[in-house]
Amino acid sequence: MSEDRSLSFDFTPKTPPPVDEPPPPLTVAELDRAIKGALDGAFDVAVWVEGEVTDARPAPSGHLYFSLKDEREDALIDVVLYRSNVTPRMRALCVNGARARLRGKPMFWAPRGRLQFVADRAQAAGRGALLEAIERLKASLAAEGLFAPERKRNLPAEPRVVGVVTSRTGAVIHDVCRVAFRRGGASLLLAGAQVQGAGAAESICMALGQLQRIANVDVIIVGRGGGSADDLGAFNEESVVRAVAACRVPVVSAVGHDVDVTLVDFAADARAATPSQAAEMVVPDRRARRDLLARTTLHLTRAMHGHLAQGRVALGRAAVRVADPRLAIAGHQQTLDDRRARLAACARGALSSRRERLSRARQRLAYRHPRAVISREKAELAQWRSRLHGAYTAAFERRISGLQRTAARLDALSPLRVLARGYAVATREDGRAVRSVGDASPGDVIHIRASEARLDATVIHIEPLTKP
Repeated sequence: MSEDRSLSFDFTPKTPPPVDEPPPPLTVAELDRAIKGALDGAFDVAVWVEGEVTDARPAPSGHLYFSLKDEREDALIDVVLYRSNVTPRMRALCVNGARARLRGKPMFWAPRGRLQFVADRAQAAGRGALLEAIERLKASLAAEGLFAPERKRNLPAEPRVVGVVTSRTGAVIHDVCRVAFRRGGASLLLAGAQVQGAGAAESICMALGQLQRIANVDVIIVGRGGGSADDLGAFNEESVVRAVAACRVPVVSAVGHDVDVTLVDFAADARAATPSQAAEMVVPDRRARRDLLARTTLHLTRAMHGHLAQGRVALGRAAVRVADPRLAIAGHQQTLDDRRARLAACARGALSSRRERLSRARQRLAYRHPRAVISREKAELAQWRSRLHGAYTAAFERRISGLQRTAARLDALSPLRVLARGYAVATREDGRAVRSVGDASPGDVIHIRASEARLDATVIHIEPLTKP
């Protein structure tokens, strides 16, 4: 943008008319062209402008229309972003409450006589002051539980009186009345309120309080038509949100259009995209219910007739099967006699079986009587004692015989027998036997064991013997 921001517009003709004649009037088109030419001359290059986005409304053509607001001063300008310049990021950026920095030129749109800023680029500049305040209030109220799903109440199925909080002169009450009278089945009670501007929040709270004091009111619709974020500001006020949350009857929020979201929508028990939809949600459709009742009645009548027809057929079949009641009774009596005889036979068989089992149990019990058991054990003990004595005697005799044979073998092998035949055994002082020439030396003391004596001798001379 140029350094000189002051603009001057000169729409006077080049040649002033005579004093006594008025200046020729300009046509609207000439005036529009003059204004457009002055703007084009003043802004020959693109400028950057920053502010808070309000009243954002995307068009079906792909263009973006919104307003840019100065939070510090009471200033507002319309902005358009043409589809050729719109990117997904720019579309996500230009939403109500966002603070944006735009590049473009101010232009005068002659068909509507409107001054607007045609932007070709957008950058994020943080959140707007209004959106930040709303977000802080939303977080605070959510922390208190005012938006909790478990607080939501179901709308009454058959409301008798529907309260409406909206402007007396707005289109909302007419839309609600039109839908309610078309659907029928409920009475409307209007509590007029100011829905925008200074004092709107207090007026809405007062209207809610008035409706709650009426005992017949079953549900309340709080609504207004669409508008900018400033127009809907009353429905973001804390007092209004708390009044809706504390309402004794269910509340339906119908503020703005489907894209408009206010804090009242979170506190209400239900949200409608439009006031007409709110009326459809609350007021039951009398014609649809009448048709449903007629269809239900028809289905019930047909079902009843079908059930009766089935009952008649079943009754006829039963009558054929039953025939003469006396014969039926006689047949049942015969069946009873047969079952009585079978029961008596079963009882006799069971009794006989029980007696037989009792007899066997008595025999087993007698066999296991202590006296009989002791007598059998004594006889078996005597038998085992006799067998044990015989086995002990035989084993003892076998041991004595074996011992005698072993003693005879030991006696035959005893060195004393050898000595008895005239032999002797010589041993040294250390007890080792003298078996060879090297086992003793002259002068050694040796001991000689004969059959009946022990001799101590000294070796005088050793003479080796020659082998034969």
